[in-house]
Amino acid sequence: MATPYPHLLAPLDLGHTTLRNRVLMGSMHTGLEDRARDYDKLAAYFAERAAGGVGLIVTGGVAPSIEGWLAPFAGKLSRSWEVARHRKVTGAVKAEGGHICLQLLHAGRYGYHPLSVAPSAVKAPITPFRPRELSARGVERTIDSFVRSAAYAREAGYDGVEVMGSEGYLINQFLVARTNKRSDDWGGPFENRMRFPVEIVRRMRARLGPDFIIVYRLSMLDLVEDGQSWGEIVKLAKAIEAAGATIINTGIGWHEARIPTILTQVPRGAFTFVTAKMKSEVRIPLCTTNRINMPDVAERILASGEADMVSMARPLLADADWVRKAAANRADEINTCIACNQACLDHVFEKKRASCLVNPRACHETEIRILPATTKKRVAVVGAGPAGLAAATTLAERGHAVTIFEAADAIGGQFNLAKTIPGKEEFHETLRYFRVRIERLGIELKLSTRADAAALAGFDEIIVATGVHPRNPKIPGQDHPMVMGYVDLLSGRKTAGQRVAVLGAGGIGFDVCEYLTHEGHSITVDPPAWYRHWGIDATLAARGGLAAPQPAPPQRKVYLLQRSDGRFGDRLNKTSGWVHRAMAKTAKVEMVGGVSYEGIDDRGLKVRSGNDVRVIEVDSIVICAGQEPNRALHDELKAAGRPVHLIGGALEAGELDAKRAIDQGTRLAARL
Repeated sequence: MATPYPHLLAPLDLGHTTLRNRVLMGSMHTGLEDRARDYDKLAAYFAERAAGGVGLIVTGGVAPSIEGWLAPFAGKLSRSWEVARHRKVTGAVKAEGGHICLQLLHAGRYGYHPLSVAPSAVKAPITPFRPRELSARGVERTIDSFVRSAAYAREAGYDGVEVMGSEGYLINQFLVARTNKRSDDWGGPFENRMRFPVEIVRRMRARLGPDFIIVYRLSMLDLVEDGQSWGEIVKLAKAIEAAGATIINTGIGWHEARIPTILTQVPRGAFTFVTAKMKSEVRIPLCTTNRINMPDVAERILASGEADMVSMARPLLADADWVRKAAANRADEINTCIACNQACLDHVFEKKRASCLVNPRACHETEIRILPATTKKRVAVVGAGPAGLAAATTLAERGHAVTIFEAADAIGGQFNLAKTIPGKEEFHETLRYFRVRIERLGIELKLSTRADAAALAGFDEIIVATGVHPRNPKIPGQDHPMVMGYVDLLSGRKTAGQRVAVLGAGGIGFDVCEYLTHEGHSITVDPPAWYRHWGIDATLAARGGLAAPQPAPPQRKVYLLQRSDGRFGDRLNKTSGWVHRAMAKTAKVEMVGGVSYEGIDDRGLKVRSGNDVRVIEVDSIVICAGQEPNRALHDELKAAGRPVHLIGGALEAGELDAKRAIDQGTRLAARL
């Protein structure tokens, strides 16, 4: 069968070996790399991606020494006795016909431990530890540690290594004057500063010979002040090629950069222009990266000659069969990464095992096993929000006969509201995925149908996923015509005026502010506007790729209020909360905390802060004061002794949590 993705699926000849396609599974730390006892799980995780057709897998970062740890006792390969655990991983991948490289990552000043080292003793803003400056002898030892780890990687069965030279880690720290204050042969002019990565690659190639893949992750856009100039980056790329690298992979942004690079608010393929600019400078294959999550996006990039490969990490968390589905012309069945970070990066930074919001099996393959049901049952799922959809499709995949009852006229629940927020367009993809799954699995879908106990007679199991309803804040005057709930606003049933008070500063409150201040225009689908907003110099004339931010003026005057006097957005997700706060700041959202709501009348909202009472003059008020579980049907069925299960928001409302809902639905369906 002809494929619409001929460039994506074309083999790539590396000389001594051939990759089966142009998909590189980018490095993604999972937490499984850090303990020997977890390597069976890590092997199962990578094996599924290899079976799914990935051309080249790159592991999460593993340190070449204790000093290079990301955190105490993180993954490391510097001793012979550490090799054995890695053979589990390489053996599992090779059994599925895949290729795999070990990423060697030295954290440098990003190390979250007191043993960290760096080119200079310059503390990073993302760790409390000040690094020790490497001596000249220490620099040589560090280079040797990279080469020794690469040799151990070969002994462990890896096809090669990726040298992590971007994202602000140690190698990147050597390259720029902001973190390299040295005056010896490893500092000063750029030719000296770049000696460190060039020597790593040169000595690695000399030690390991021509039949070993060396991927070098090159920071092509630092996005920090006093970062590399484009001329310096090109000079380094050519030197790395000459030193013996097989592939150059693109790195974007340091971890301390205040510009988002991988979040859902970032346009798809937003940074491929950087790799495209490098294409004429080197001859070895170039891999581009960041926010490439569907085959048509990848194919367009490769067909236009912007790169030779595409790197995807989180999209392959979301769907291990991404490549196989693309090859079979079944892209509509891909479970698309929505770049939310909630179960992957957020988990890693919270020292938990990574997973995926839309695919909770990721990194849990040995625990959540989707096996054919031994006894086929008739199962009713009431509610077609994320929890109900996950449960229904997993049950049907196992062979159960499933009927979904949904009171609304469309599936999706709260996802239908989320997809209206500028920057959250990817939520459309999740709903597309579930619609296709429902059709292909033969699930009976009853929309606009409010199920009751009588309608559920005859089912062997009933899963109640009826979601939530907004909490009533009981503010005097809240029945005023200017007042609306967030559901009315985001569903389009009501329209806000030009001066709006948003009550509640949780995730929904911040989303509503985004909706109100950017209504009618999402910069996420307008890359030039996105570059201007965040201050990215797409011409690459400026050092570090930075320009003066030029955000568009907000569409409305918005006040965001909360009862507590704590920091706004404290409960937002760890790796994305700062972006929501930054967007609100540039939209001139006025944040008012520590207030009680005294009443609403024609003048607006009356609030009290201590002894101070004032009226905030607005013409619309949007209530985002939390949710309560909708359990009436469950309680009725349980009282009647029916076989009923409760999941999602109906079980626990709190701040809406699609990650928890999909995980609950999947796990319940896997064991029923």
